Amino acid sequence: MAGAACAAALVEAGVAVRVLDRGRAPGGRMASPELRGRRVDVGAGYFTVRDEGFDAVVRRCQTAGLAREWTDTFGVLSADGGSRTSTGPMRWATPGGLRSLVRDVLGDIEVTTTEVDDLPDGDVVIAMPDPQAARITAVPDPVDYEAVIAVVCGFDPRTTADLPFVDAAFVNDHPDIAFVADDGARRGDQAPVLVVHTTGDRGARHLADPDSVVPIVVEAVTGVLGVDAPIWTHAHRWTFAKPSDQHETSSHLVTADGRLVGLAGDQWCPQGSPRVESAWRSGTDLAAAIIAARN
Repeated sequence: MAGAACAAALVEAGVAVRVLDRGRAPGGRMASPELRGRRVDVGAGYFTVRDEGFDAVVRRCQTAGLAREWTDTFGVLSADGGSRTSTGPMRWATPGGLRSLVRDVLGDIEVTTTEVDDLPDGDVVIAMPDPQAARITAVPDPVDYEAVIAVVCGFDPRTTADLPFVDAAFVNDHPDIAFVADDGARRGDQAPVLVVHTTGDRGARHLADPDSVVPIVVEAVTGVLGVDAPIWTHAHRWTFAKPSDQHETSSHLVTADGRLVGLAGDQWCPQGSPRVESAWRSGTDLAAAIIAARN
């Protein structure tokens, strides 16, 4: 989202851009791969809307049917089987998967998927987690990241009819799982699919072989939720899933070897916890700084 927002703002200001993405498709941690015939959000679980500028983007997407209000209430489950609810800000979701929001922000901007091992020519924006960005340029006071493996679980429809939560739940004090989302409720098609995020500790132990965590997650899910085992599963590794801290500015821009080099991402988030909207704000602010520096 940070890279897409920056590119879009630069193009709007008349600056020519070339967008390179090291993934299979634009989206980063807002990934929505197709599994068993439908998109599943395996990265970010949702997004919130506090930033006025981001609100305008989301309202446009809402009007186009690309985004919708989901819920302001999540379940809170404990390892011993206890449950309660917690109300917070409205969480938003996307019928077409969160990646569709990134694609909408990009608009007609062409994206080339490729590995990037060195800084390309010209002014450059690097919208990556700090450990990845640090491989190709200097990152001031880099932020560490927590690893997470997302395990998608497909069930018989009857199995998810009586879950101990509605929409999604945080799981407290569990050694293996931290978050469960009802992807059918989130996407709005009521598919019997849950997406389970491991704890950082459990995820880090299985990065070399993500599939090896599946039996552990299935045991945790069936135990905490009281449901039968899933019919099918899919594991997705996030080596750099969640920033463990944040920078004190919304972006970073320096002049190096006669060209501008900028850093953006959800970790550049002085206003609070890293979020999708903080990534959008970071990229948008970086674009403004680049435009000012070029004039």
